[in-house]
Amino acid sequence: MSGILYVVGTPIGNLGDLSPRAVEVLESVDFIAAEDTRVTLKLLNHFQIKKNMISYFEHNKRERGEIICQRIENGENCAIVTDAGMPCISDPGEELVKQCAEKGIKTVVVPGPSAVISALAVSGLSTGRFTFEGFLSTNKKSRLDHLEQLKTEKRTMIFYEAPHKLSSTLNDLFKAFGDRKISIVREITKIHEEVIRTTLQKAAEDYADGSLKGEIVLVLEGAPEDIDKIEYTLDDAVKLAKKFLEDGYPVSESAKQAAKTTGFRKNEIYKLLTEQ
Repeated sequence: MSGILYVVGTPIGNLGDLSPRAVEVLESVDFIAAEDTRVTLKLLNHFQIKKNMISYFEHNKRERGEIICQRIENGENCAIVTDAGMPCISDPGEELVKQCAEKGIKTVVVPGPSAVISALAVSGLSTGRFTFEGFLSTNKKSRLDHLEQLKTEKRTMIFYEAPHKLSSTLNDLFKAFGDRKISIVREITKIHEEVIRTTLQKAAEDYADGSLKGEIVLVLEGAPEDIDKIEYTLDDAVKLAKKFLEDGYPVSESAKQAAKTTGFRKNEIYKLLTEQ
């Protein structure tokens, strides 16, 4: 008789957030598939759970997935966990669930903390409809293409970001969307938890020095209903063009990109850029 895959949410900071049901499942399964066995061992030790583990992460997920599925098909129960939060959300565990689905293996979710939902809840922005965009690509073209597709997105947008890339990401968001409300939620459930409610322009200026540390979630205001009627000033257009210049774009391309967003003519923006 085939076993079961349990998708178990783990704390994103405060160990007190691990549910009694999650503890029960981790104690009862035959083995645990963990993103980083060292991180999961600390969690298990805290709850005095001794369990066999198998590492399962981005670079071994297909091969290890087959091994895990085979063990489950042979009657063992497995719990998959990530280092923090819900497995399978912007996480390689997504692949394991797909493999189990293909093989008809029963999958049960044990809900737990989620940085996406937690950040949205305290953002102060609209929560009725939202879209999770994960991490933006480190490839410049893919990154800008992604943001271009979101320019008219009216739902609240949620992004994950690493602290060392925050400054460039805030700049890219400001260039793509202009000045909108944003909440920077960091270190959720940890000692230094903080919610910074500000605007894209101010955030790009205030955190250009890379001073914000820790795990970061960005919650961005969606486009207004009348996005096509947004009125930019020529000064706004020049400010956007300067952001592109700071990122190493040529003057002509900077003016072109700013013109796309603001509706002003490229030549108008180019002229002011070259005069300053």
